[in-house]
Amino acid sequence: MGAEAAAIRRFWSGLALPGLIDVHTHFMPHQVMKKVWAYFDSVGPMTGGLAWPITYRKEEAERTALLREFGVRAFTSMIYPHKPGMARWLNGWAAEFAARTPDCLHTATLYPEPDAAAYVREAVDCGARVFKAHVQVGAYDPADEQLDEVWGLLAESRIPVVIHCGSGPSPGRHTGPGPVAEVLARHPRLRLIIAHLGMPEYEEFLGLAERYDEVRLDTTMAFTDFSEAFVPFPRGALPRLADLGDRILLGTDFPNIPYPYVHQLQALERLELGDDWLRAVCHDNAAGLFGVGTDKHRP
Repeated sequence: MGAEAAAIRRFWSGLALPGLIDVHTHFMPHQVMKKVWAYFDSVGPMTGGLAWPITYRKEEAERTALLREFGVRAFTSMIYPHKPGMARWLNGWAAEFAARTPDCLHTATLYPEPDAAAYVREAVDCGARVFKAHVQVGAYDPADEQLDEVWGLLAESRIPVVIHCGSGPSPGRHTGPGPVAEVLARHPRLRLIIAHLGMPEYEEFLGLAERYDEVRLDTTMAFTDFSEAFVPFPRGALPRLADLGDRILLGTDFPNIPYPYVHQLQALERLELGDDWLRAVCHDNAAGLFGVGTDKHRP
């Protein structure tokens, strides 16, 4: 076992957990992942002009093996289209990936287009357990009327949606809390998981979680040295984060992160919000939401 895996295992075993659940990891078709990595390498505008070296640039099998070595019990294959006509194909790939990767939560995606409701229903019927929506990359309004039936279906199905809708690392035409607030006003029971804690609009998205009981947030890249250097979390909002401890979920952006995986865990630990908060965030909240294991794991 490598040194980083050993450190990660010490982290979760020290909390008396059976492992970690990471709701924000990326597995994609090979050619799509290569293009994503090439974009990061180019320091394109959606990276905010930041150098972004990919720490875990490995083949798919190596990446899944590494997560298992870290002790990640369940993870996702966050896929997302950047144009019409991609989502159904990506959903087909993700279904196959989940079938051959039992510890992956079957992931699907969406885009505002005429057949969105049809292929989202197909994905739900095929067993999708989580969806990914990427407002920044897709450059679409989540309140687009072509998605209204989709949000209604997902709210009714109670299937969570990890949505990148904050304006970090660079703003888009439809990023920010306003469009998402419009969606939630229409579909208040929609289980949105706000990616990256909504950075940089942290407090506004915390407000949505305080207003809507089914809204959650993931920790992806938040509190790390990398993110704190350009979009620091307001320390005055930490009590609100603590109070929402039952609706914060571990996310990392693995493998597309510019630092070691263990640093995300260390960044959460140094908030000093307590072991109960860490246990909930790093495992128990997601275990309850996705029904991952039911055995009691603490003495």
